[in-house]
Amino acid sequence: MTNLERIRKGLGAGLVARRFPAVPPIASQSAQLAGLTVLVTGASSGIGRAIAVASARAGADVGLSYSANKDGAQETATAVTALGRRAEVFRLDLAERSSIDAVARDAAKSFGRVDVWINNAGADILTGAGAKLPREAKLERLLTVDLQGTIFASWAAAELLGSQQTGGAIINMSWDHVVTGMEGRNPQMFAAVKGGVLAFSKSLARSVGPKVRVNVLAPGWIETAFARGAMDPARYKAVAESTPLKRWGTPEDVAGVAVFLASPAAAFLTGQTIFVNGGVVMP
Repeated sequence: MTNLERIRKGLGAGLVARRFPAVPPIASQSAQLAGLTVLVTGASSGIGRAIAVASARAGADVGLSYSANKDGAQETATAVTALGRRAEVFRLDLAERSSIDAVARDAAKSFGRVDVWINNAGADILTGAGAKLPREAKLERLLTVDLQGTIFASWAAAELLGSQQTGGAIINMSWDHVVTGMEGRNPQMFAAVKGGVLAFSKSLARSVGPKVRVNVLAPGWIETAFARGAMDPARYKAVAESTPLKRWGTPEDVAGVAVFLASPAAAFLTGQTIFVNGGVVMP
């Protein structure tokens, strides 16, 4: 007899039902964000695009930003409108405070309000020209875009959402290995920067509640262009083998959790970090 069977036998199904009333069912995924407006930074590709599309599929209108890949942003917008939702595209330079403030202002003007602000955008130091930068330049880019940019964008979002009667939610992007560490120069820099995002977000959550919720996503090995371009085939295979769920994560895996955190189903969550990593890191 299992422990669960013993509990059921000892307590009785009727007693359990009386002590623990049924929880109302959560709305279907297609309606989780119905009537809301979601702003996703860095939505030209990868995780940002997946979050934008998943938000539209869940019923939200979507504002999406890009830094350099305007064509990619337009493709994401097309995918959003194909789902019957409204999309607006904004140019955003996270290294410039004025650009962040302009996006907040323009998004509020375009949609009337913003209910969820998702800080997904980050600097690429793993592929292309970014991979060839000296270490000092890589660190400066990460500090400017991923940490400082997230802080400034979060402040802008908190001010905007807090000024609305209905408040809203902020979701920031960290990294699962900030709690365990990983060997290597690039991981050292990512840990410092993404660890800063996680710590900042907890303090922000205490500062802007109860009107604004702040939570963090900490993805692990997610199969994006960054991952494919920065890893040899043997290492790529080893990553999947080392994961309890025996596969790489997908941008859609992260997007599903983002939709949950953005939705009323997460109304009593703030200051929390969800690790989307197949079990590689279990804090």
